[in-house]
Parts: sequence; structure tokens; C-alpha cells
Amino acid sequence: MKSFKADYVYPVCADPIKNGIVTVDDFGKIISVIDPNLLPETFNAPVEQVSGIICPGFVNTHCHVELSHLKGKIDRRTGLVNFIIDIQKSRGADHARVLEAAEQADLEMHENGIVAVGDISNTNSTIPVKANSKLYYHSFIETFGFLPDRATEVFNNALSLLNEFKPQPCSITPHAPYSVSKELFRLIQKHCDNGHNLISIHNQECEDENKFYRYKLGSFNELYARFGIDISYFKPQARNSLQSILPLLTTRQDILLVHNTCTNLKDIYFLKRFDQKVHFCFCPNANLYIEGVLPKIELFIGQGYDITLGTDSLASNNKLCILSEMRTIQEKFPSITTKQLIEWGTLNGAKYLGIDDEKGTIEPGKTPGLNLITGLDGQKITPETKVKKLA
Repeated sequence: MKSFKADYVYPVCADPIKNGIVTVDDFGKIISVIDPNLLPETFNAPVEQVSGIICPGFVNTHCHVELSHLKGKIDRRTGLVNFIIDIQKSRGADHARVLEAAEQADLEMHENGIVAVGDISNTNSTIPVKANSKLYYHSFIETFGFLPDRATEVFNNALSLLNEFKPQPCSITPHAPYSVSKELFRLIQKHCDNGHNLISIHNQECEDENKFYRYKLGSFNELYARFGIDISYFKPQARNSLQSILPLLTTRQDILLVHNTCTNLKDIYFLKRFDQKVHFCFCPNANLYIEGVLPKIELFIGQGYDITLGTDSLASNNKLCILSEMRTIQEKFPSITTKQLIEWGTLNGAKYLGIDDEKGTIEPGKTPGLNLITGLDGQKITPETKVKKLA
């Protein structure tokens, strides 16, 4: 067993403990969490003194490990439509190179204190990486199909890929409002009604997504034309994309809305009229990479929905590090506290993935992983703040 004493321990399930002591066994199971001020006598066991905050391992709820070979190959701030085009042009690569990059990405996340990942998959390339990883993975088998007559074919292909991933945790999910037809949404909804099937969908990543749904205007028309997709059947909805597709989403499964760059208060209030079990995920560094714009994160706080954090892929980020996402949020939104960010990056993600019985909080009996956050200004994250995996 090892015991660590830090300036603060953030159990997440309770208030931060000043000079807290955490004891963990050789398998990472938490034995005890102690507030020395409440001990009747001095803690006499050997203890390693560390400077900084001890918190649970991070949960990355949105990643694309299979795109890791595209690091540095996609231009910055060209907008979402150009980003999609560049991804499609560049993603093809030798299988060995894709696998090697995915393995490196997996190791990078482990070293950056990430213990669990919600990962988007379009191919079977990452199955062996996940099977041998120290991290927990839930793979989202992503569907693309904006043409109604292809819905059944696309869904059946997703089912086949899902069966390749099993018995690893996995589910079928729609990619985004602009890439999934109503017919395909309904097939996924029916699938969700018949068993456990987490949903993770890209949501409102740019203003043109809303413009397309409201008026059938903007750059998405050019995207469909480029890929030879006839969208003459599509009728604008006179409302934002989230409001348009929400009735097509399951009410029986947890739903992660990812990015939310252009989600507004009207969208959030619209959500409250429905019964969906919604969580929001923010990937700020990817938003800055692709669009140069951040979501209005403060709008989402106190609305009754859990917030989680993701890294997106190395095609749209320099690193796969939840602390780096926290740093960007605190820099741009200084009223958001480190305590809030740690909850978003640990417990909330674990709850969404359904692994909060093991991860997300520092409690006896759990194996959440332990991270040490150093280089703080008081308890504020700074450019010098780093994370080190303790257990």
C-alpha cells in the first residue's frame, strides 16, 4: 500500500480536504481517504508528501483515436466544412501507421492521467489497441447517412461493426444532425429502445449547421454537392438543428451532446421540454482549432445537465489531455472554478459512461486512478500547471 498527503485532496464526492491523505493498494484500489484534522491521533503510517491537488483519474468523453495519424496534417481555423473535407481527403493511411498512431495516443492519454475514454469509431482499426489498453473504452460506432434510401444499409453496416467490437463496451450512434437522415435516426432510436445503447452526437459545431436547418442556406450545401449528395428532399425546419432532431433521439438512453459551439439559451430551454437524458461535452481546444470559436460554456451551468470534457482527435488538437482542456476553459471563463472543472473531468464523465461505481471519485473500494495536479496559483490552473499519474 501507498499513502499520499497533498495540499488538497479533491474526492469530488465531498468537499476538498486540506492536507488530505489517500491510501491506495498495489492494484489502485482506494483503501482510505483521511482528513488529518478529524483524526483523534497522528497518522503514523509511512506517507509520501506531495505538493498540489490529488484528484481522481480523468474521463475523456469524446475522442477519435483512429484519427491519431492525422496529427499536424489538417489546417487550423478553416471552419467545420473545410475540416470535414480535409479529414475525408487525408484519413486514408496504411493500417500499420493507423495502428501505431492509435497505440501512441492511448499511451499519451494514460500518461496524462486519463482512465476512461468515450471513443468514436468508424472502422475496426482500434479494436486491438482497446483490447490491450490500461484504459476503459466505450466505442461509439458512428453512422453517416443523409440520404433516406440508404438508412437501412448504413444501419446494418453499423450493426456488423458493432458485433466486431463486442464484447468491448460499444454502441451505435448518429454522427451529427447534418449527416443523418430522419429514417436513420428512427432506426437508431428503435435500436435504443431494445437494449442498452449510449448515444454521443456532434451538436451545433458551427453557425452554418443552424443556418442549414433553419433556411437551407450556408456552406453545408457546398459540402453535399462536393460529395455528390442530392438533398432536394430536405426541407428547412425554421429552427436550429438541435431543436429539429431532438424528437428523433431516444428517451431511454443517456445522450451526450458534443461541442455545442453555437448552442444558445433557446436551445437549452427547448431541451427542458423533452424527456431525454442529456449530458453536454465540451472540447474547447478542438473548437479553437477548427472554428476559432468557443461555446458559451457559462450558459450551461446550473441548467440541470451534467457537463463533461473531451479532447476530440489529434486531427483537431495538439494533445490528448483533459487538464489542457481545463486550462483553456479557466483562461477564457475565469469564473469557472478548478473544483467545477475537476468534477466535469472525472465524476460527470464516469456517470455518463456508467462506470461511476469504479471511477470518478476517490472513495474506499473504488479504483478511480489518482492524479497529482501541480503548478497551481493557489487552486487556480495556470500555464505551468501539470498532471502526473500517481496510481
